[in-house]
Amino acid sequence: MKKDLEKTYPKKDFVKKLRRFAKALESNKPFSISVARNKLHIPKDSVVNIEYEKEKNKCELEFQIKWEDKK
Repeated sequence: MKKDLEKTYPKKDFVKKLRRFAKALESNKPFSISVARNKLHIPKDSVVNIEYEKEKNKCELEFQIKWEDKK
C-alpha cells in the first residue's frame, strides 16, 4: 500500500517538529510525529538524507527520514 501525505505548517510549528526530531536523532531514540492527523512512529535506526531537486526554475530541498515498517 502506498501512502503519500504532505502538510504545510507555519514556520514556528515546523521548527518545533524539526528540533524535537533533531534531539531524538542525537540521543539515538525513536521519534513520534503527527502529519496531517496521521501518527507516525520513527525507529531510532531510521536513515536520514537530504535530497535536492531542480526542474527548470523550481527548486526543492527535502530532509528525508526512511525506515522499514515492521508491522
